[in-house]
Amino acid sequence: QVQLVESGGGLVQAGGSLRLSCAASGRTFDINYMGWFRRPPGKGREFVASISRSGGSTYGSDSVKGRFTISRDNAKSTVFLQMNSLNPEDTAVYYCAAARFSGAYDYWGQGTQVTVSS
Repeated sequence: QVQLVESGGGLVQAGGSLRLSCAASGRTFDINYMGWFRRPPGKGREFVASISRSGGSTYGSDSVKGRFTISRDNAKSTVFLQMNSLNPEDTAVYYCAAARFSGAYDYWGQGTQVTVSS
């Protein structure tokens, strides 16, 4: 089992920045990919960004490209999501997820709320 704990969410004004963190513990040696997802109010969950084990491969959704950056610190088993130029459409619960195989996320965190005011 892998446990994921997100932190760093909060309330920010439009144009501001936040940095989310996701600390992983447990059988992390099984994990090859880490990702961030979000669930806006009244909508379904959507992919935000992902990163490979080495950090050499990253992907981001079109809606966040150029604004959000995913990174990781393997020594600390932590993944980050740096979010800049936030707008109200970024308001959502953000979830960290871990996968053994690309695209197949096996483990999920509890989520952290991000609210962007206009």
